[in-house]
Amino acid sequence: MYAVIKTGGKQYKVVAGEKFKIEQIPADIGSEVTLDQVLALGAGETIKFGTPLVEGATVLAKVLAHGRHDKVKIFKMRRRKHYQKRMGHRQNFTELQIVSING
Repeated sequence: MYAVIKTGGKQYKVVAGEKFKIEQIPADIGSEVTLDQVLALGAGETIKFGTPLVEGATVLAKVLAHGRHDKVKIFKMRRRKHYQKRMGHRQNFTELQIVSING
């Protein structure tokens, strides 16, 4: 069974037991969070879509860690104008492990 969830402005296809990283959420390490914005549920050939959310469907996940992604380097330049600018950015994330999909 799999589910398509929405969190942090992004959509993820998740399966029970899977580990993945999402935008940072305020939760303690080791705690369980309930993701209730389920857009679709699937099991084999059957798929259940929500309008926009599936009623009564939830995904239970365990918080494994918080961290920061690798640095993304930003370089801006205007040719022939003697303008160069260098910046970097590291996005925070929360790593989750899916415990169960209910729906």
